Amino acid sequence: MKNIANKSLPVFFLIIIISLTLSCTKPESEPLKVGVAGPHSGDLASYGLPSVKAAELVVNELNAKGGILGRNIELLIEDDVCKPELATNTATKLVSQNVHIVLGHICSGATKAALGIYKESKIIAISPSATNPDLTQSGDYPNFFRTIASDDAQAKLEVDFALDVLKLKKIAVLHDKGDYGKGLAEFAKSFVEKSGRAELVLYEGITPGAVDYSAVVQKIKLSGAEAVIFGGYHPEASKIVMLMRKKKMDTIFISDDGVKDITFIKVAGEYAEGVFATGPQDVSRNPLAIKANEAHKMTYGSDPGAFFLNAYAAVQALLNAIEKAGSTDYDEISSALRTEYIDTPLGNISFNDKGDAIGVGFSMFQVKDGKYIEIK
Repeated sequence: MKNIANKSLPVFFLIIIISLTLSCTKPESEPLKVGVAGPHSGDLASYGLPSVKAAELVVNELNAKGGILGRNIELLIEDDVCKPELATNTATKLVSQNVHIVLGHICSGATKAALGIYKESKIIAISPSATNPDLTQSGDYPNFFRTIASDDAQAKLEVDFALDVLKLKKIAVLHDKGDYGKGLAEFAKSFVEKSGRAELVLYEGITPGAVDYSAVVQKIKLSGAEAVIFGGYHPEASKIVMLMRKKKMDTIFISDDGVKDITFIKVAGEYAEGVFATGPQDVSRNPLAIKANEAHKMTYGSDPGAFFLNAYAAVQALLNAIEKAGSTDYDEISSALRTEYIDTPLGNISFNDKGDAIGVGFSMFQVKDGKYIEIK
């Protein structure tokens, strides 16, 4: 018996060594999991679905080349319908699925609701569209980055345009009471009041999803406003603009990147003509933007939607940071995002200490002949 046991020992130790080797190498052979969170259904799906497609295009191209760090990249896609109460569930689900990084969320309110959950789990999230300034400027979310400028810059551009270009003297400011819309409107209100060059004749919040906005349109008319600056999204904006035009009001309508979307034009139709909206700078001449847009058309048979290029750049930045760090470690990815530059459809970008992208900004656009055209 003693001799048999001794002969069995090498086999026993060999099994242990093989088991330890497999357990040590398994994580490196598992896929890199990228969560994609945003509105993929409902009224604001036109903001979220382009990010899904951007992620698919970037990931498919990289996987065809062998992935990142020798690992395949897997997308885990979750719908938050742009609602904060659902975004917490979405974030919790992605964390439970052991995602390494997250593209999202899309709306500022939903993003804010989810960020604390990611922060606790040491997961970095990059949004292509969440513009509320506090998301980066408060310092509460060191795990958050974005490939779009913040609302204070957007609101200033809107007010400067109204005062310097349109030479307006009476301005109304409306918002949808949300983190995004109200935050932007508060900045616009402040910039108008501090300018000393125009009168703020109306400042009011509206109820999102309301069937009729006749009361607020009447207030706009009675205020004598030459223009309305609106903070919010396209469903409410389209209803307000349509009512104004049907009432023969020529009040100028100026809004934000929540309205600079083809869906607004489709819904408002002829009444959308002349509407102004801020949005990410036009980078259509950038060769990488041309390539990304053409890849979208070839793959999906249509033009990209809102924030597509911002999302494309966000996924590139996330995966580049993992590659440069040589790791999925939170601190190393965070450091790489802040120190490494990468060529994207938005240009050569990196991120500052707060998490805002360096080298991106907003432009003013106007609807002309059914399309948003950048105003130079």
